[in-house]
Amino acid sequence: MDEIVEEGWRAFLVAEFGRLEPPDERLTAEMVVDEPDKHPWRVVDAAYDRLTCAECGGRLSRGPAGCAACDLANGFRFVAIEIDRPAVPPGNEHALRVNVAVTRRPHWVSASEALLRRLWLPVLLDGWLPTTAQAQTTKAMAGKGATEEQLAAFMYGSRS
Repeated sequence: MDEIVEEGWRAFLVAEFGRLEPPDERLTAEMVVDEPDKHPWRVVDAAYDRLTCAECGGRLSRGPAGCAACDLANGFRFVAIEIDRPAVPPGNEHALRVNVAVTRRPHWVSASEALLRRLWLPVLLDGWLPTTAQAQTTKAMAGKGATEEQLAAFMYGSRS
């Protein structure tokens, strides 16, 4: 998951500075998070990774649930730009973004939600988007105690 975000950061640096090393990476990250609505979500997520939360000391936006500064930063991350990749259904990039966000901060959601988000990542990366019914079915299966293997078998088998 981190590589998905880091790819976006590297592409941003090359486009913005013509190289992979910005003059001041922390300052660049601060600039990005000051205007998250002007940058792709992968760039914003990577910028947060480069900043430290003054309240909890963790990576900004990834601290423990209840850290006010991280909660605020996490909310702002979702105003960043989403651009669907070529040849994927509309909405795939949003689904990928949400699943990456949850997988990178599993302590913010229930264990079953974190598991489902992690399991959906491979199919989303492949450019597939589950239907609402498929997503709801997996959530119901998890709620009834389905194992990770059962969930994965349904998820990966329902791609058609």
